[in-house]
Amino acid sequence: MHVLIVESREDLASQWAERLREGGITVHVTHSQECAVRVLCAHRIQVVMLDLMLDEGSALAVADFAAFRQPWAKVVFLTDTAVFSDGSIFSHCQNACGYFAISTPVNDLATIVEHYVHAA
Repeated sequence: MHVLIVESREDLASQWAERLREGGITVHVTHSQECAVRVLCAHRIQVVMLDLMLDEGSALAVADFAAFRQPWAKVVFLTDTAVFSDGSIFSHCQNACGYFAISTPVNDLATIVEHYVHAA
């Protein structure tokens, strides 16, 4: 079971990764679109945790590449802005399965991601 975390803030990505690893999930952490694409080419990913506002690259490009390369992979979008707060992200990305605030408690996010990992 593999999860890809794409988050520019290393401290936040580390918190999420640590909690998921405690649950026995293999976690790949990247901080940019380019690195995320490399992981998607090298590993079978069940869930992508993806910050909508990456410092390097486009989150939507990562989601599109995941849909093309690994159509079974689900994407959980995370944000600290109001972008797509109307729910339209689900119309733009066929593999979107969640949209949450970055401030969502780590244990809650991990439970959601674990659900999708085991459903894959």
